[in-house]
Amino acid sequence: MTKPRKPADTPEIHNRKARHDYRIDETLEVGIKLFGTEVKSVRAGKVSIAEGYVRAELSPPCLFIHGMHVDPYSHAGAPNSRHQHHPTRTRVLLAHKREIAKLHAFSQTKGHTLVPLKLYFKDGRAKLLIGCATGKQQADKRQDIKARDAQREIRRAMSKRL
Repeated sequence: MTKPRKPADTPEIHNRKARHDYRIDETLEVGIKLFGTEVKSVRAGKVSIAEGYVRAELSPPCLFIHGMHVDPYSHAGAPNSRHQHHPTRTRVLLAHKREIAKLHAFSQTKGHTLVPLKLYFKDGRAKLLIGCATGKQQADKRQDIKARDAQREIRRAMSKRL
């Protein structure tokens, strides 16, 4: 009989800027193919997905994340050694063919893009949450800020009343 696995103390890396700049229509969880030194850096929280973006290709069907920065692992030798990875290399994402085709069709329409939202570990494997996003205008961002402030004021008034 095997013991149930305890959740590891691994960080969740969020892309807060994406939710501010884009309206997220749909999300999809995909796997990400990493080197060993990259996994160790991600577990240490030394990664940034804010400047990353996702591309889908149909022939052959595959997903890539560009611009995601994973710091070199400090205990893997010199920065230029063969055991070290390049911080901003293009990484392969793992998904089914039908999901890739759907994402490719979505991203080909004007004003739509695929953005990374969250990087985390699930059952010991690195996962990336991708959002099918539509760009927000400046007025939309202002509306969101007003709505958030109004909700905050309502909560304050209700807490004082109780």
